[in-house]
Amino acid sequence: MFTTRPELVGTFGMVASTHWTATAVGMGILERGGNAFDAAAAAGFALQVVEPHMNGPAGDMPLILHHAERGETVVVCGQGVAPAAATPQVFRDLGLDLVPGTGLLAPCVPGSFDGWMLMLRERGRLPLSDVMAPAIGLAETGYPIAPHVHEVIATVAEFFQEHWPTSAAVYLPGGTVPKSGHLHRNPQLAETYKRIVAEAVAAGGDRAKQIEAARQAWYQ
Repeated sequence: MFTTRPELVGTFGMVASTHWTATAVGMGILERGGNAFDAAAAAGFALQVVEPHMNGPAGDMPLILHHAERGETVVVCGQGVAPAAATPQVFRDLGLDLVPGTGLLAPCVPGSFDGWMLMLRERGRLPLSDVMAPAIGLAETGYPIAPHVHEVIATVAEFFQEHWPTSAAVYLPGGTVPKSGHLHRNPQLAETYKRIVAEAVAAGGDRAKQIEAARQAWYQ
């Protein structure tokens, strides 16, 4: 039967994600000679740009990897841990019986960035600059706001304006909620990624050393 969602098959490679732009990024990495792990990381960093309400460099990310040639399956725990000072008593002393869902008290130590870096160091093939270049380009030159992103920004617009002015500066250009299809930029995120890549490149030509430099730049 005809369907607009046919079964997809291929002999070269395939990428699937929750956003068409990230999927295209991953396929582009495969076409440039990257392997599946390079493509996954590139698509993941792209998702941090185009679906910011679902993904982020300061988030969590468990990974299940399978290396076909080695017949090896590996799990990488990219779950963020609680900060050392975030004890139950600290929250009780603040008059709280639960950790807040938003704000400065809620975050964990970011696990997703290190998860991607560990995967790339152990299983990837391309230089880190090549893997992160698409996400930097999207953040720097812009991407179209998807309808669901527009809807989420609209629900937090008042909160951003009142409590998180730096978030409002990024996601409420001109003080308004960007419409679906609006070409949106995130120059701050682009500069962050560019600085990480620059520090990685400065570590020399060894790929593993570059990735270690990127991890150090992010966490230390």
